[in-house]
Amino acid sequence: MDSPIDFFDSLPDPRIDRTRLHELKDIIFITIAAVLSGCEDWNDIELYGKAKESWLKTFLKLPHGIPSHDTFNRVFAAIDPGALEKCFVEWVQQVAKISEGQIVSIDGKRLCNSGADGKKSIIHMVSAWSNANNMVLGQLKVGDKSNEITAIPALLEVLELKGCIITIDAMGCQRQIAETIIDKGADYILALKGNQGHLLDDVTEAFKETAVGLKHTDMQQEVSHGRVEKRSCRVMDDLEWVCKKEEWKNLKSIVSIETERYHKHNGKTEQEVRYYISSLPADAAKLNAAIREHWGIENHLHWSLDVVFGEDQSQKRAGNAAQNFSIITRVALNIIKNDKKSKISMKNKRHKAGWDNNYLLNLISMKI
Repeated sequence: MDSPIDFFDSLPDPRIDRTRLHELKDIIFITIAAVLSGCEDWNDIELYGKAKESWLKTFLKLPHGIPSHDTFNRVFAAIDPGALEKCFVEWVQQVAKISEGQIVSIDGKRLCNSGADGKKSIIHMVSAWSNANNMVLGQLKVGDKSNEITAIPALLEVLELKGCIITIDAMGCQRQIAETIIDKGADYILALKGNQGHLLDDVTEAFKETAVGLKHTDMQQEVSHGRVEKRSCRVMDDLEWVCKKEEWKNLKSIVSIETERYHKHNGKTEQEVRYYISSLPADAAKLNAAIREHWGIENHLHWSLDVVFGEDQSQKRAGNAAQNFSIITRVALNIIKNDKKSKISMKNKRHKAGWDNNYLLNLISMKI
């Protein structure tokens, strides 16, 4: 597989000539290597570089030694995040194999301490996640005066999604987003809440009036973490119940998921009903599995970023530093998640990368 480092060669250097004491590629390499090795802030990265300086000099230029933590901060605060994201997406598209029917989940996440005093101007990122590839496919910052509704179409535009099934929570249940997905040659499954006028009422009423006799049904059961979960999926392709259905491009089915969770430790049972619209034909088993897979973005991406990489504790606030560091973190996450040879936890893989230079180089070169 291709190393991500090679894809940053085209990244424009934001510094003026007289301030370029350190090669941009050296700064990028040290940062990725340090994050892979467990570092989570600029001070960590400087200390890592100094500890590994002799080894790093065997293949990096380092004309003025290891940059200071202030230099790392200034450079990443100045780098154009759009250009950095473009390099990231080009790398992912080179290494990820997108196949027909693959689920791509899109969801937002706040970088909780990225604003002044950890409260103001909190950065919100929208990411696309592929369970099949175990990778972040791309991400985009939500504009300061906008929301996920405007960021999601922009993210969709930069990704190769032909033949994929795009799953999004209720914030993304928008006509423009559905149209963008279809225009990209993909299909959609969009969660419904009360943000689309009477659409949720129409779908709820449809399933209420046809409570029995539906031909498209599926039930899945899962036992894990001390609980038993049953998911019953019912699908209708009779859309006469849906007013203004023609406004939703290629709308073909509506979906009801009834979830029942039994907790063994306390004997309690929880029940929930969720509704969706989709451009897919009425195939209950396929839709049930796809909707279940959507939660991989929470379990495999957001959880890993918070617990393994400590993203919510990050306080990188200068310029574009927080946004750009989040891209580097996702580079590291993609690399570590695709290391299939080391049968150890992600946390221990980061420790091993810090201790074992050969293992680190194998990770970065994607010889895994």
